[in-house]
Amino acid sequence: MRALLLLLAALTTLALSGCNHSVGSKLSRSNVDKITTGMSKSQVEQILGKPTRIDDKDFLILKKTTYRYEDGDRFVMVTFKNDEVDSKDSNLHQ
Repeated sequence: MRALLLLLAALTTLALSGCNHSVGSKLSRSNVDKITTGMSKSQVEQILGKPTRIDDKDFLILKKTTYRYEDGDRFVMVTFKNDEVDSKDSNLHQ
């Protein structure tokens, strides 16, 4: 039984090590500069990857979505209006 638990723990650790929740390598000033007004969510995800958090607000005539990317104290926020980039903000420096 103990050998089975150790095997299960090892397999779980191995499986989780393949999951990369950090966007560190993609979270750069040069990648943020590639994000332009009017881009789609999928275009942004091709550049920065999946966001750390998504905030959706659906108003009567407007849908607003904010993608937040975090890596430690560094962050990038991309705001979409009706599924197109409207603005971006970050604390990344050149």
